[in-house]
Formats: sequence, structure tokens, C-alpha cells
Amino acid sequence: MKISHLVFHPDLNASRVNKAWSALIAASGKVTSSRDLYAEYPDFRIDVAREQAELLAHDRIVFQFPFYWYSTPPLLKKWLDDVLTYNFAYGTKGDKLAGKEMQLILSVGGPVESYMPGGYNSFSVTEFLRPLQQTATLCRMVYLPPMWMHDAISADEATVTEYGRRWVEALDDPGRSDPWSFQRKAIARSTRLPS
Repeated sequence: MKISHLVFHPDLNASRVNKAWSALIAASGKVTSSRDLYAEYPDFRIDVAREQAELLAHDRIVFQFPFYWYSTPPLLKKWLDDVLTYNFAYGTKGDKLAGKEMQLILSVGGPVESYMPGGYNSFSVTEFLRPLQQTATLCRMVYLPPMWMHDAISADEATVTEYGRRWVEALDDPGRSDPWSFQRKAIARSTRLPS
């Protein structure tokens, strides 16, 4: 499986969490490409032909980003707008991404209790990510269960590293290609009673 790792952080060098995760993923040997898109496109002028060729060359596309005003950083939104064109990613002839996998890895600043009904942000992270899930559906991609860490603002280095290791473990897991299988395993682990 060929995996493309695309990092969308407005200032990755100043980031504590995403910089650490990006380094762990890039050094894992599990990705064929790991790129800092803000460094590559500081002017937001995206090389669409290059990005589409990268998508065609990979089986699993990993988008890593900080959760940014209940959505994605601006460059990721522009990247989606520019790269996922009609009759390439969707439309009557837009089957180029069919069967490819979309994986989201994100850092969330707030605590878990703030992302639920009655919480400060009213909705879960999963609900806020629905537009990206629908983007994958429109492009006939497999939307893998997203992975995120809450409390990114206050998490200590050990926690950041532990989550980064989890992301690396899951990167090339073929079991994730069947999202329901992955969720069934996660539920089984969380509901297992102590003996």
C-alpha cells in the first residue's frame, strides 16, 4: 500500500503537536510521501497537476491538520477546491479516486467534554467532520474512521508522543480499509470486561 501524508498546518515549525506527529510519521518508513503543504504553497498557488498525480500514485491519503474553527485550515480547504475537480474526482467521468482511502489525523484544542451535546461546542468532532466524509463519498473514496487527540493545547509531551505512536501504528493497517471492522474491534476492546 502506498501512503501519502499531507500536513496542513499554517506554521508547522512553531507547532508542538503536529510537528511531533509529522516527524514520527515521516520517519516511520510507512509513507511514500510526507509533505508540509504550507511550506510548499505559501502563496496558496497550488500545482493542481502535481497534486492530482500524487493522488493517483497513492492508495491511502492521510490529511493531518489542526482542527481550525470547527473545520480545516484555509489551505486544506483551497486544496480540496482546486485539486478535486469535476471529471477527475467526481462527476460523470470523475472516477480517478474511486477506492482510494481518506484518513484524517487532527489535533483538537478543547477537551472531550466540550465536543458533545450540551458541551461548549455543542457537537462532536465527528459531526464537524461530516463535510470531509461527504467529500470522500462524492469522490467514491473509502472514508476511514478519523483519528484525533483532544486537549492538544495542554497535552504534555508524553501524551503527544503516545498519540503519535498510535497514528503510526494505524497508518498502514489493512484492517482500517473496512471501517466497520476497525470500529467493531475498537468497541470490543473498550467493552471487554476485566477477568
